[in-house]
Amino acid sequence: MDKKLLTIQDISCVGQCSLTVALPIISACGIETAILPGALLSNHTAAGYSGWTFNDLTDEMPKILERWNKENIRFDAFYTGYVTKTQIAHILQIMDKAALPGALRIVDPAMADNGKLYAGFDDNFPQEMAKLCKGADYILPNLTEASFLLGIPYAGSDYDQAYIEKISRDLAKLGAKNVVITGVSFEKGKIGASVYHSDSDSFEYYFNEKIDVSFHGTGDVFSSAFAGALMRGKSALQAAKIAADFVVDSIRKTLDDKTDHWYGVKFEKAIPGLIKALEE
Repeated sequence: MDKKLLTIQDISCVGQCSLTVALPIISACGIETAILPGALLSNHTAAGYSGWTFNDLTDEMPKILERWNKENIRFDAFYTGYVTKTQIAHILQIMDKAALPGALRIVDPAMADNGKLYAGFDDNFPQEMAKLCKGADYILPNLTEASFLLGIPYAGSDYDQAYIEKISRDLAKLGAKNVVITGVSFEKGKIGASVYHSDSDSFEYYFNEKIDVSFHGTGDVFSSAFAGALMRGKSALQAAKIAADFVVDSIRKTLDDKTDHWYGVKFEKAIPGLIKALEE
């Protein structure tokens, strides 16, 4: 039977992030992708836009769950991205009530980057996000998000392998079974991800070329490809490799148009390579 994944995050109408990234990427992985939008934004909130509209859809969540229960709609996996504080209790209930046996929980604690919380999140938000991470099969924070979840100073680029392994173990103590930290780099010109398995207390790493540019939404691209690959039966390390390579390919395909395409990456042009990687 084909697997069905529910992704819960916002819709930014313009900006190549959140659901406009997750839906096409996971679908391209051959996984039926259902969506539950937590908010509707005119565009993403990163620097470059002077403002945005925000329509909160939190009140729809319990109504939708009630209908799903009546229709006996269930999912093999849940993947969360950008959500608000008031939605977390609803999401936990959805994960409990709309899950098939053994359903995976994949949490991208999308809330911060470059040492700062995203616009609209207060200082208490990481404590609420930690509740969503508890019981997750996989969490995928970047280094900034990891520091906020743990309540420690952001290390910037001043860290080593021992630091990554310590914070990975500490993040697992929040209740996550596996911790995938993105944006990890131990040497110049290389960047990738660390994968920590709490059941075996073991680490795996994958690195690719570091392209010295910054694009919005690459974390969403990584997490979506990771979730899709995982649902295709790939191991966590294989999924991290596929996702990291997909991000690098997406960036390369955007470099020729960075002036006009600053708001995201052209991941659509990299999808053929993603599909090929999944079939290998």
